[in-house]
Amino acid sequence: MAVDSFMVALGTPAPDFALPSVEGETMSLEDFAGAPALLVVFMSNHCPYVRRIEDGIGAVAAEYRGRGLATVAICSNNVDTHPDDGAEHLAEQVKRAGFAFPYLVDETQEVAKAYRAACTPDFFLYDGQRRLAYRGEFDGARPSNDLPADGASLRAALDAVLAGRAAPEPQNPSMGCGIKWKPGNEPG
Repeated sequence: MAVDSFMVALGTPAPDFALPSVEGETMSLEDFAGAPALLVVFMSNHCPYVRRIEDGIGAVAAEYRGRGLATVAICSNNVDTHPDDGAEHLAEQVKRAGFAFPYLVDETQEVAKAYRAACTPDFFLYDGQRRLAYRGEFDGARPSNDLPADGASLRAALDAVLAGRAAPEPQNPSMGCGIKWKPGNEPG
């Protein structure tokens, strides 16, 4: 069932985290401190919404890295019910999609709750002060259409934020598979 992102209030500070990457290295928010913009993407390996745009995510992140964007992906899904989202499968996704950014595992799901992530994919773009500047869709591509996965919506936000401007409005929510919460972890 498709779920929309929660559309967290703009200006919200980025919650801290310390999570292991699929390579086993622990990374935190502080590791990205020097970047003028930070994109945090909640995603998974199994979700058809993510699969539809994963090559585009890798391409946009690589293109904007040269302009100062830091990108980090986080998978918060329950691997007991969705084993395709385990670290070894996420590492396969990294290779398949050409991701050149860290992919972290949020086993406790506390980071997803702190960010108010709702779905995969769910995009959170922070400015240099780590205030939320954009939350919304990558673009209009969905598993049910043939639109290009070019990241048009996210690109407009990235261009604005990296130029020191506010991201354009309206910001449309991301849509995807709901995060697979462990029993009792569902956000209230």
